[in-house]
Amino acid sequence: MTNPVFHREDLTGAHPGEVLDVVGPEARHAVTVRRLRAGASLDLVDGRGTRAVCTFVAGEKDRMSVTVDSVAHEEPPAPRFTLVQALAKGDRDLQAAETATELGVDRVVPWQAERSIVRLRGDRAVKTMAKWDAALSAAAKQSRRAHWPQREQWVDTAALARLVAEDPETLWLVLHETASTTWSGHDVAAWRERPRIAVVVGPEGGISDAETQLLTEAGAYTLRLGDTVMRSATAGPAALAALHAVLGLWG
Repeated sequence: MTNPVFHREDLTGAHPGEVLDVVGPEARHAVTVRRLRAGASLDLVDGRGTRAVCTFVAGEKDRMSVTVDSVAHEEPPAPRFTLVQALAKGDRDLQAAETATELGVDRVVPWQAERSIVRLRGDRAVKTMAKWDAALSAAAKQSRRAHWPQREQWVDTAALARLVAEDPETLWLVLHETASTTWSGHDVAAWRERPRIAVVVGPEGGISDAETQLLTEAGAYTLRLGDTVMRSATAGPAALAALHAVLGLWG
């Protein structure tokens, strides 16, 4: 069984034989929730690719000490994946972001689309984004990742169109149930050479015609995944899983 993963912001200079202290919520989770004991193996990651395999020495409440057994830096896979997820009710947007994190997504962009029922203003925006951060962190640890996804600031449709226009090296795929083009209509083999691929998912009510036009004029492509209509919580992870398969990333 793989080691449980805990986050430590600074692993710079960590080396085998060194004793590291971890304090705060991560240590509290290890000691009081996971109930780790002396001799247990665990991984510390910084979320930027560094993984330190460690042995638990001692801990109490919100502090633990570990001995570093080995340190390695993991290179991120290519291409890098982005999920642009429209805000949705019932935490379906969070469900999509969590599952995408388990599938290896590198960046998540919350999108307040035209038909998003959830609207971000003032304190609600701050609290909602904090909830996203917590969900992404938990999913990254659960999936044992050394590279954690970056959560970008939320955008409206105009700001999303600017992101698309300003980053032509990224392949932007807008998932739309009425799109005429499916996988077979694209040169999927050429996608392997792209440095980044972004999947754009709309809210429960779908992406409006005006939004589709704005995004495609900025440089995005529309894509229909299949013959069934998926929920906003399902479409993004389904597309990411399909991309991993057709690009041969799962070997």
